[in-house]
Amino acid sequence: MAPQSPSGKKHKFVKAWMQEHLNDPYVQEARRRGYRSRAAFKLIELADRDQLLKAGMTVVDLGAAPGSWSQVLRERLGPTGRIVAIDLLPMDGIAGVMFIQADFREEDGLQALSAALDNSRADLVVSDMAPNLSGIDAADQARSVHLGELALDFAVGHLRPGGDLLVKVFQGAGLPEFQRAMAGRFTKVYVRKPKASRDRSRETFLVGKGFRP
Repeated sequence: MAPQSPSGKKHKFVKAWMQEHLNDPYVQEARRRGYRSRAAFKLIELADRDQLLKAGMTVVDLGAAPGSWSQVLRERLGPTGRIVAIDLLPMDGIAGVMFIQADFREEDGLQALSAALDNSRADLVVSDMAPNLSGIDAADQARSVHLGELALDFAVGHLRPGGDLLVKVFQGAGLPEFQRAMAGRFTKVYVRKPKASRDRSRETFLVGKGFRP
């Protein structure tokens, strides 16, 4: 039998991934409940475990597209809650969510976020940002930690005293140092791996409680 071509292997991989995706109970439940992605259940679990969400809060959602976290925030914060979301990618509108399509890493994006907050302080900053994966683990890890550092810097400049930060970072080099940096700014820092995160995924979430200006 002739050896399988690389394109054939890729096709088999994509087909297997699609099959797994469609059979994923979180994907099915997200579809049933109208969430835009299975990531909604990561935020739900983390928010419940660490009591992150209360009605009427002001929350900034970094790396918001396609919008499942903003959907959960909208549900949990009630009509008086305020949500400002940003992503480089476009995102379909969500009632009650102010969305900014801009690069959070650039000054223009930061200025747009600050303007949207109108000099008020956030109660919570959440970040589900992840780098575009290159397949080079060391490079992807460094980019992931860098995004986490940017989220922390933003939180330091825009959180109210006692506010919280939830940020995604890949497990690996630089994570312990980043965790220590968060510990220098928050009363408590927890490392979480929600059930909705796939076992093979290197993503982990750090929760900073009680911001200290």
